[in-house]
Amino acid sequence: MTSFLPLSRAIDRLSQAAAALAAVLGFLSCFISAANAVSRYLFDASSNAWLEIQWQLFAATFLLGAPWVLKLNEHVRVDLVYGVLSPRTRLKVDIFGFVIFFFPFCILMLDMTAPWFLRSFWAGEGSSNAGGLPVWPVKALLPLGFVLLLLQGMSELIKRIGALRGMPGLVAGYEKPLQ
Repeated sequence: MTSFLPLSRAIDRLSQAAAALAAVLGFLSCFISAANAVSRYLFDASSNAWLEIQWQLFAATFLLGAPWVLKLNEHVRVDLVYGVLSPRTRLKVDIFGFVIFFFPFCILMLDMTAPWFLRSFWAGEGSSNAGGLPVWPVKALLPLGFVLLLLQGMSELIKRIGALRGMPGLVAGYEKPLQ
């Protein structure tokens, strides 16, 4: 298991870099939104491109930030039952969830979004709105986001197996050795 930990750490660094980019894009989206509102109300000037770049940047923020949220173990989960389980059982539930649900979902989404993006790219698809932006770059974010999420899932699986084998501190929330 320890031989996979360097791979896990490399994936974690990749997710952190993507999250840093997501944070910058989120700030940029807020700045563009504010600038667009000011230009619309003060100068009565706006364009569809300004509106479209906002939702495209939001999509980038969400898709590039999701792997980091998974790494921090801050993703949405139903804690009604999970919260009362022992730490060892929670790790086993996580492993089961990754293998049975998470990985197949990410692979299915890659299978669906990659061709969708490629068709858009090859066609040079643009917005149907006057003055709109190209659409294919934001469509590229879907397969990219799911690749990053799949990689972070692999990192989390490695860390959870390591934690079950007695290596503390690998998974957020499991800093102590398991009993």
